[in-house]
Amino acid sequence: MIIYQSNKERFIKDLISNEIHEIIEATYKQKTGHKVAKNELRSWQESMRFMGAVIDDEDIPGDAGVSIEYSIPQTSKRIDFILTGQNQDKKDQVVIIELKQWESAEKTDKDAIVKTRFQHGMGETSHPSYQAWSYSELLNQLNETVYTDNIHLAPCAYLHNYVEDNVIKNSFYQPYLEKAPVFLKGKAEKEKLKTFIKSFVKFGDKSNLMFRIENGKIKPSKSLADSLAKMIAGNPEFIMLDEQKLVYETAMKLAKESTPSNKNVLIVQGGPGTGKSVVAVNLLVNIIQQLQLVAQYITKNAAPRAVYEVKLTNSMTKTAISNLFSGSGSFHSLERDVFDVLVVDEAHRLNEKSGMFKNKGENQVKEIIKSSKLAIFFIDEDQKVTFSDIGSKEEIKKWAKLENAKVHHMALESQFRCNGSNGYLAWLDDVLGIRETANKTLDRLEYDFQVLATPNELKELIFKKNKINNKARMVAGYCWNWISRADKTAFDISLPQYDFGMQWNLDTDGSLWIQAPDSVSEVGCIHTCQGLEVDYIGVIIGDDLLVRNGEVITNPSARAKTDKSISGFKKLLKTNPELANQKADDIIRNTYRTLMTRGMKGCYIFCTDPETQAYFEDRLNAKN
Repeated sequence: MIIYQSNKERFIKDLISNEIHEIIEATYKQKTGHKVAKNELRSWQESMRFMGAVIDDEDIPGDAGVSIEYSIPQTSKRIDFILTGQNQDKKDQVVIIELKQWESAEKTDKDAIVKTRFQHGMGETSHPSYQAWSYSELLNQLNETVYTDNIHLAPCAYLHNYVEDNVIKNSFYQPYLEKAPVFLKGKAEKEKLKTFIKSFVKFGDKSNLMFRIENGKIKPSKSLADSLAKMIAGNPEFIMLDEQKLVYETAMKLAKESTPSNKNVLIVQGGPGTGKSVVAVNLLVNIIQQLQLVAQYITKNAAPRAVYEVKLTNSMTKTAISNLFSGSGSFHSLERDVFDVLVVDEAHRLNEKSGMFKNKGENQVKEIIKSSKLAIFFIDEDQKVTFSDIGSKEEIKKWAKLENAKVHHMALESQFRCNGSNGYLAWLDDVLGIRETANKTLDRLEYDFQVLATPNELKELIFKKNKINNKARMVAGYCWNWISRADKTAFDISLPQYDFGMQWNLDTDGSLWIQAPDSVSEVGCIHTCQGLEVDYIGVIIGDDLLVRNGEVITNPSARAKTDKSISGFKKLLKTNPELANQKADDIIRNTYRTLMTRGMKGCYIFCTDPETQAYFEDRLNAKN
């Protein structure tokens, strides 16, 4: 969908007559059925004025094509401004321009991420150069017209209100600035942008380029498919065993058979360490490479997406492959069946509403099923860890039925984490009071589980194990506020009686904390380790999980104020205290179950509460 499409000459006339924003507003409302927000309308009016000043140059041909607000297929993203034409060799050229109203930004330590002020306050977002480049890569990867007709795409960004401050053009962002240069406020910068455009567009648009692109078949390019195949070939982390292979082959068969009139949903139940993500990544790669279908890997949590990108590409920086990994909240505005397959990992973490303020869409499960011919949900309902998690088999079945999709069920049961010990998982469920099992004792030869006397001993042991291959980390229940965000010298997790202090990981490495080489010195939380694994995990159990007289109880009031996992608890407590307490109880127990099953070879714990510490020691040393 394109909101405005004309040529340079007509665009300038519409701009001079002050009609351009009105035309865009009317067309947007006509094509989407929605009104334009006032701030977006002002943004259009302001940015188009600046773009008019840029392209009102006699060396830019009047019949060059102008397209505004082009919706990229399979995404909710729109390209702000596109200029089309031909270069001096009469080859088709497309200039992609990402427009920003920003006046300032802050550098972060995260790859391709900056912080800037939005309507409701400061927030992190992609660097404009990365945004522009990623949009061009999406078209290069998936639009058959672009890659078969050799249409050259030249992305850039124009921040016309932004004065140079060594942030937006900082060398930290150089890889993306090289792929998509950024132009700022001022006459000199405007001239540089003109020169950039004129280096690509010498003659007008002779072949209706945007019409061809908009109507181009959506199909993965051969270069993308070949790149994916090389990344996974011979990588032992992605080798499938036993029932993993069965689930994979079943899903591949469904992918071949699924059509808009034959929609399918596959629900794959699997506990911690059963290889859900291994199968999910194999499906993403081979649905694209072997079947040449359009697919995406989805998780609500950013951490699994970031880590699997790294494992595929062997790079901690963003690549073209990043477009294949998506959050769960970007499907509410998509048309029906635009994807062949959507692979949803950690489906228990799906939410009802999307957006930063939970005000977009209707239901993420519904929107994923609606947007795809085949939706594959990998799920473990015992890993719901926030009040907003709605992913369940019943929820998926309900929406599948309403979307006329046939539901298929499969399970992954063999344990490949925790040293393959199903006994440890059953023992842990019994110990945490999640469900009573026959596993009252733990075979310590099967799995290395230890209760450490002090947090310092726990830290020392994890540091020692991490020296082997950088696969040991410490995590904790979210019982400590994130005070180091404002004071970089402060300890978040402070236990002065033990002379112990460490910081949360929530800033520097972000979603890649579990991969970063120096992050063992920081403590992770549920949000940065769920769906991932290490060899050895060290868990600090806070005062939200207590044992009194041999009974495991939970204490929601011990959760940190900065933790959003039980957001809504106090409100629900007033109207339905029984339900509120049950939900909070489940979330706290599930959180520690998830944290304590991240270790492939061992789990070591320390409890801040003495009676709870004694309980775990007794259960560990219990005899048959």
